[in-house]
Amino acid sequence: MTSLIILSVFGIINLFLGFLRSNKMLMPLAMLVLVIVFGANAYDWSLGTQSFFSEMLVVDRYTVAFTGIVVLTTMLLLPFSEKYVREGEANLAEYYSLLLFALVGAIMMVAYNNMLMLFIGIEIMSISMYVVAGADKRNARSNEAALKYFLMGAFATGILLFGVALVYGATGTFYLSQLSAAVTNPANAEFTPMLYVGILLIIIGISFKVGAAPFHFWTPDVYEGSPTFFTAYMSTVVKTAGFAAFFKLLLVGFGGAQSFWLPTVLAITILTLLIGNLGAVAQTSVKRMLAYSSISHAGYLFIALVAFDQNLSANGIFFYSLAYSVATISAFAVLKLVADQRQREDYDGFGGLYRTNPLLAGCLTISMLSLAGIPLTGGFFGKFFVFSAAVSQGYIGLVVFALVMSMVSIYYYLRPVIAAYLRPLPENAQPVYVSSFQSVMLVVLALLTVVLGVLPGLVSGLL
Repeated sequence: MTSLIILSVFGIINLFLGFLRSNKMLMPLAMLVLVIVFGANAYDWSLGTQSFFSEMLVVDRYTVAFTGIVVLTTMLLLPFSEKYVREGEANLAEYYSLLLFALVGAIMMVAYNNMLMLFIGIEIMSISMYVVAGADKRNARSNEAALKYFLMGAFATGILLFGVALVYGATGTFYLSQLSAAVTNPANAEFTPMLYVGILLIIIGISFKVGAAPFHFWTPDVYEGSPTFFTAYMSTVVKTAGFAAFFKLLLVGFGGAQSFWLPTVLAITILTLLIGNLGAVAQTSVKRMLAYSSISHAGYLFIALVAFDQNLSANGIFFYSLAYSVATISAFAVLKLVADQRQREDYDGFGGLYRTNPLLAGCLTISMLSLAGIPLTGGFFGKFFVFSAAVSQGYIGLVVFALVMSMVSIYYYLRPVIAAYLRPLPENAQPVYVSSFQSVMLVVLALLTVVLGVLPGLVSGLL
């Protein structure tokens, strides 16, 4: 709860800091606030379970763990907005505030115990993302991304809210703990069709938000058109919060109706893995490839939902989200630095990167290997924990299919790496400028990825 208060208050204060002539202090202040929030969240770990607003929000170790991921992700990402600081971006204060408000929504999605709080959290986060998707107002692609994101989000919100209303009509409650009992109560048998339709609509609505197929529609267009810095935020924080909320909803709220929703979630898992990986293979733009990659990773996270094991699934989603977020930030950071200075987002734009910027090439290699799930990286153990949860519940065929899709992903993840080491420099290409602060953060991201791959036990047992 302290985290929500600090982020909300500073988000409002930060808006007024936009009147300062210089915005050089905005990033250090935002970083300081995030460090304080991370510390306050860590302190909550020792306090046990706390509830707020008539138990509509519950802060327990599950909440603290996933809040830690989204706050840490934002901290690691913020240094790569340095270009906006150097260029004197007039709206930088507003952008930072929107990211902090989106973080408030993400934390509410993790901490909710009442479906109304889930809805409010999703909307706080989504509205902030609609705005930053169109941050580059002079770019037609950015305007298109904002419009498509808004339309896609509006449909998802309507579907989600309709589903919540039907579930409430069938059970008479918004609370997850009460939903669990109401779903299996024989007295509510006459309302079962209404309940099932509501559950289905809620699953569809949240699937829109996390970019799962076949509800991904404009997700690649939104990711490609949005400024790369904000695309990285969408790919990590939004996805982590979405799956943390999804898991809690299905496990706690609708666990008694597993026989109904499981085939739907299983179908979404298979489609997401198939469309995400095959779609990424066909791309010529690295940014669009990473967009389809983000869809495919939603499929791997769905495997943990299918497994439906309280301990193994929660641990799998937690570790996978952390490893995926760290590697994705690194990949998008390198892409942003290269694209901003070479004005190219295709694979050839990475040509000769190793000869001019070994640090960028090395960080790109580590991030891509982790996203592909290669051993000695965090991504390997992320998939290992998710697959282990599925195997323990007998979903061996699903795991085999996911392994085949992982083999497919190696092809498109290695393409930018091959370009960086083996292809010639693009014509008139200069060495990519990387500030000292950004270099340090890239090294930190690479080290985190390796540490998670070598010593997964440091965090895998938290849940």
